[in-house]
Amino acid sequence: MIKYCIVLFLAFIGAGCAQMARSSIEQEQGSHYISQPLSSVSPFEGLEHLFTEPRHYVAHFTDTAPAIDGHLDDEVWQQAVWTDLFTDIEGDTKPAPSYLTRVKMAWDNTYLYIAAELKDPHVWATLTEHDEVVFHDNDFEVFIDPDNDTHQYFEVEVNALNTIFDLFMSKPYRNNNGALIAWDMHGLKSAVQVQGTLNNTTDTDEGWTVEMAIPFRSVTIGNHTKVPQEGTLWRINFSRVQWDVDVEDGRYVKRKAEDGKPLPEHNWVWSPQGVVNMHLPERWGYLYFTRKAAGNSPVAFSLPHAERQKQYLWLVYYRQKEYFGKHGRYSQSLKELGLESSVVQVEGQENRMMLEAGTLQFMAAIQGTDGQVWGINENGFVHKIKGLL
Repeated sequence: MIKYCIVLFLAFIGAGCAQMARSSIEQEQGSHYISQPLSSVSPFEGLEHLFTEPRHYVAHFTDTAPAIDGHLDDEVWQQAVWTDLFTDIEGDTKPAPSYLTRVKMAWDNTYLYIAAELKDPHVWATLTEHDEVVFHDNDFEVFIDPDNDTHQYFEVEVNALNTIFDLFMSKPYRNNNGALIAWDMHGLKSAVQVQGTLNNTTDTDEGWTVEMAIPFRSVTIGNHTKVPQEGTLWRINFSRVQWDVDVEDGRYVKRKAEDGKPLPEHNWVWSPQGVVNMHLPERWGYLYFTRKAAGNSPVAFSLPHAERQKQYLWLVYYRQKEYFGKHGRYSQSLKELGLESSVVQVEGQENRMMLEAGTLQFMAAIQGTDGQVWGINENGFVHKIKGLL
């Protein structure tokens, strides 16, 4: 039924798209990357924190792999640039992190290389067993969605003892899913160096550094390893969990609230999520792969048009979840979700949207002037819709 309705929808828009008036404004304020009709109230109102533009990083190819020893003195790291400094997970509306965190990346035909610097005057860690819940210590975390569909993604966490917690997610927790903790990132290389002393309460440390080599084979779904090509785009984000601590009897202990429970952790990230939840892959940053060597002329990055189209799909997704929470079913009407028209403007181009929904399922789609159709369903699965024209 959903496929049938999309076919009718595409036939309809093919006849009428070119005749519609063009009146739009691009929303630049607050780094938002959405468009809306000039005459209407923004359908994004109240959700702006989920539509700030994610950060991006251009990773250069290297012929010389770094030694994964935790020291960031390799030539490849001298050439690579740092990311922007980490910010609070909710963005600029929250206080800036107390300590600096930043990352560099590079790649070859086998690995994605990651170098991280975490400033910290009191470096400590306690967990030593693989797949313990490492974020109960201060940690550094990597999230990777290689195909940018929010499903089948990977997470690796490490503490200052180089204890690894790695897991696979078939889809986010919000979609009634659990983590596959038994999955291991085979071939992962990691190392940590502490600039100071570990678990020593009597001195002041500088911080700690992390190096990782993530095998492309271990983040590939299917039988054939998917090595990035020129222009390949991944979704990626980095998180730092930081606990407030006090010193008691010569040990670091988590600072407690009045109820005796530890204070909530700080969550500092590269690309702000907008909410305290790392498992919204659509909010992660963009990693652009280039085979050009670092140190030459900069490689320009431009967000693909499809990524801006997808913002309307995510708008429908978020509104549908709100609607379902109130009514126990999904809406069949774009107007009920705040979209006054099925015609939306994306970068000055007319796009048509459609929605097909039942009680427990829905499919939304958007088509631009190039004829390509993108869809999203109730699980937040984003994909191209093929074979409908």
